[in-house]
Amino acid sequence: MEHSIVALNPILFMIAALLIIMACYTALDLLTTFLSVEKYKRLLYIGSSCSMGVALWTLNLVIIFTLDNSGVASYNFSTILFSLLLAISLAAVGLLAISYKTELLQITFCSFMFTMALLSNYMMSILTINHSVQYNPYLLVSTLLIIFSIFATALVIFFYFKRVSQSSLKPLSTLMMGGAIIEGYYLLLRVIPIPVDGKDERGDFVQLTPFMLYLVCLVSLFILASLIGSSTIVGRRLAKSDNTVNDIRHALDQSAIVAITDAKGTITYVNEKFMEISQYEEQELIGTNHSIINSGYHSREFFTDLWVTIGQGQTWNGEICNRTKTGDTYWVDTTIVPFMKKGKPYQYISICSNISPRKKAENDLMGSIQELEDMQYAIDQSSIVAITDAKGVIIDVNEKFSEISGYERNELIGQTHRLVNSGLHSKEFFEEMWRTIHDRKVWKGEIRNKAKDGSFYWVDTTIVPFFGVNGKPFQFLSIRYDITERKQTEEMLHRQDKLAAVGQLAAGVAHEIRNPLTSMKGYTEYLQLDETDETRLEYLEIILDEIHRVNEIVEEFLQLAKPQSLNLETKNIVKIIENVLSLTEFDARKKHVSLKLVGIHEEILVNCDENRIKQVFLNFIKNGMEAMPGGGAIKVMAERKEENVQISIIDTGKGMPPEQLRKLGEPFFTTKKSGNGLGLMISFKIIENHLGKVFVESEVNKGTVFKIVLPIKPVKYAWPRKS
Repeated sequence: MEHSIVALNPILFMIAALLIIMACYTALDLLTTFLSVEKYKRLLYIGSSCSMGVALWTLNLVIIFTLDNSGVASYNFSTILFSLLLAISLAAVGLLAISYKTELLQITFCSFMFTMALLSNYMMSILTINHSVQYNPYLLVSTLLIIFSIFATALVIFFYFKRVSQSSLKPLSTLMMGGAIIEGYYLLLRVIPIPVDGKDERGDFVQLTPFMLYLVCLVSLFILASLIGSSTIVGRRLAKSDNTVNDIRHALDQSAIVAITDAKGTITYVNEKFMEISQYEEQELIGTNHSIINSGYHSREFFTDLWVTIGQGQTWNGEICNRTKTGDTYWVDTTIVPFMKKGKPYQYISICSNISPRKKAENDLMGSIQELEDMQYAIDQSSIVAITDAKGVIIDVNEKFSEISGYERNELIGQTHRLVNSGLHSKEFFEEMWRTIHDRKVWKGEIRNKAKDGSFYWVDTTIVPFFGVNGKPFQFLSIRYDITERKQTEEMLHRQDKLAAVGQLAAGVAHEIRNPLTSMKGYTEYLQLDETDETRLEYLEIILDEIHRVNEIVEEFLQLAKPQSLNLETKNIVKIIENVLSLTEFDARKKHVSLKLVGIHEEILVNCDENRIKQVFLNFIKNGMEAMPGGGAIKVMAERKEENVQISIIDTGKGMPPEQLRKLGEPFFTTKKSGNGLGLMISFKIIENHLGKVFVESEVNKGTVFKIVLPIKPVKYAWPRKS
């Protein structure tokens, strides 16, 4: 019976087969366009559904009019139309699933709907020509599975074989779907046969009625209209894509340096920007490779890495230094994009932007940074630098600051300069400094600071204020130079000048006073011999005491005028201190002063004149006891300080204000009622002759500290040894 369809009218069957293939192709074409565009989606979906529905329905129409011997179908047009709408509806449901996602589940569902559409149309054709239905259910299920498998295979090939272009897959899938429809009707005719009258089995052609011709023409026009509509939409899309590509290309040509090479790196295209920056003509570049503009700046490994990256299909980004035709160099920020075919690159597009001005600016900036770093290094090596915020809180210091102050960097950050305040300068001194820098002026001056170990150091300071856009200072930069040695030298010279003046005075006065003093002393002692009146004897004793005191002053004058040479010997300074403390212990008890030797458990050898050093210790300890008329305590400490020994004599007396502390050691300046200031002056002189230093710290109502620093290892002294 299945042969009767072709035999009764082969032309009609051929037309139907062509229409089915055209309709399937149109459906797939519209579906592809639907999945790749944003506009006209509804129209494309309807067109694809209608085309697929027509493909499923066409052969059904041929079967109806081929096997209808009674003419019933001609009068049952509504049933034919309903079968068409049913085919379109089922096809639309299947395609709707694919329109959301082209996964295996959706493809399975779509294939099932196509199969059901084919079956329902065949059943409608039987009902149209009023034939009864008789079938074998097992054969029917097998037939439907075969039809379903062919539809599913066609869709899987179309959507999953992405390595092959769709232009090759679309005809193959079209033929498979068309074959599924034709083969489906063929198999259904065998499973559910339609009885045919005897007159038709002779093989006579069934005449094509006008209605059948009109219907075939209508279906053909619909399929052609769908193809034309699809082509129009695709054409518009391609035209729009061409315009977009042209716009993008124009924008790139105006803003970027573009070159295209083949898989071997041979240049096949360059834009005007490339020719402009390289100064080569197009014909000089086409057919060559990029070695023509290689500047030699980059290593061979650089380009090897580049080629490995793009050879693996990865985009390469980097900065390249090229050379122009005239020999000048220029820098480009380069992006090289590989285009792959069958897993291998077939061409490369490089998009570059000229970064020569930026690289020049970077080089200039690096040069400036290097200069600043060199300057900072020079300043750090020679100066003490600190940066504070607007409130004077330290935010940064250099190593020199930590070195001279004795504080670690983390101990200084977050503190103010009160941490190193020596107490020498007055409150008005710092108020004037702050007023100057807040008036946008640079302040310069000399400041004495106090290190962590209690020693003092002088710095020549320059403070530079930095102001913000609001007119308020936001930080201060202080640059200092250590002038401690200069200040000590100035102090020593100042003291020597005073000593020289006092020495000259002493040389003249001592001789003028000493002779009368000798006579006065002699006659006073002579008068004591014959005097019996106790009152007179008391007066004579007072005269002798005063003559003795004047004589001591004259002796001190003579020491200043003509210093005696030092008798240097290696002595244990600890033993000398213990000896001095034993000598003063009785006098200290009388004045209710406790003497204590602290933390000395070792032998510390120094080259010194023992008697002169004892004189200094005795002077400082006696001064301490006299500063505590109501009693108190004196502690003596000796400790190593690198190559020196520091002896500290600490009392708990009334202390001295800064203005008195500055004058300490000057001749005839004293804080005692009966003093003349020469004792401290001579003591300082003795320590200086031993190449040592004396530091004095004092705070009112807390006490005074005399720190004597002497060298430990043997040194050459300023005074000649006694012969």
